[in-house]
Amino acid sequence: MLHSSAWSAAARAVDVDDAVGPAGRHGATPAERLAVARAVAATTPALSAGTAGPVFATLAALAAIDVALARTVEPHLDARSVLDQAGVPAPDGSTWGVFAAEAPGLRVDAHATGDGAVRLSGTKPWCSLASTLSHALVTAHAGDERVLAAVDLRHPGVTAHDEAWVARGMPDVPSGPVDLDGVPGSLVGEPGWYLRRPGFAWGGIGVAACWWGGAVGLARVLRSLAESRPESELLQAALGATVADLADAEDALADAAARIDADRPGTDWAFEAQVVRARVRRAVDAVRQRVVATIGPAPLAADPAVAARVADLELYVLQDHGARDLARAGRMVLERGGVAW
Repeated sequence: MLHSSAWSAAARAVDVDDAVGPAGRHGATPAERLAVARAVAATTPALSAGTAGPVFATLAALAAIDVALARTVEPHLDARSVLDQAGVPAPDGSTWGVFAAEAPGLRVDAHATGDGAVRLSGTKPWCSLASTLSHALVTAHAGDERVLAAVDLRHPGVTAHDEAWVARGMPDVPSGPVDLDGVPGSLVGEPGWYLRRPGFAWGGIGVAACWWGGAVGLARVLRSLAESRPESELLQAALGATVADLADAEDALADAAARIDADRPGTDWAFEAQVVRARVRRAVDAVRQRVVATIGPAPLAADPAVAARVADLELYVLQDHGARDLARAGRMVLERGGVAW
């Protein structure tokens, strides 16, 4: 496989086994996974120019162990990186989410109360682990601006609706809506800073690294089956195609990490991240579909870890919006170029 030297060095250096412990098993509790999030955050640098390789490699390694574990750790690391970039300390022992999604008919408004403090009111969709986390970074509307606020989720004005989460993928990572009723928050960065900074796009590539790691875990299931049936050329062909897909996605991630670490001014990171995520998703979807078709129904029906990985990964990649995101990339090319041809 062709990888940048920075990515290869980072991937070789990543060892998350000690931090993961029992949280890497199927059926681990959210509390166990959040303990891993704190441990990993203590040893993983904030995502910035110069650290992309190890951060992406760490996320991929976690997802290769358990997709739900990576889904829990990734937003905690992302939030800590945002706080680090803004120069805002996080309370000791805190666990973080990033609630930045929007949905029709739902809105959170921020009302200034002075000295960088706000009160948030409204409903925020897609708030993963809101009933378990201690804190979150929440985007909100302040007039025509979008602001980011740090919120203590233990405030009595926070109501998490875990009951709205009926997914079969990642069932114990509830991501229902959250109602905020006059919840105090502290502004992080200037209005619009969170969405404008390059780190927003870099974080989106970090999520793609989790998708890739989840597909690596499925590829290992296929490889084990092929090893047990050395006479099967069909299994060997499926494994070979999977190797090629994963190599393509890994090269996309490695190239992105190298570009981030090079910190070239003027890079259109919104466009770059969109393309990387699309490349990784295509490969991950191909691997998931091929592995499921090749291994047959038995593991999906009798092996809870395999069944969970398939369902978790299928749901997780839907953070990419498919054709809508591809259309967004197409509009970017028409409006401002960005491709060699």
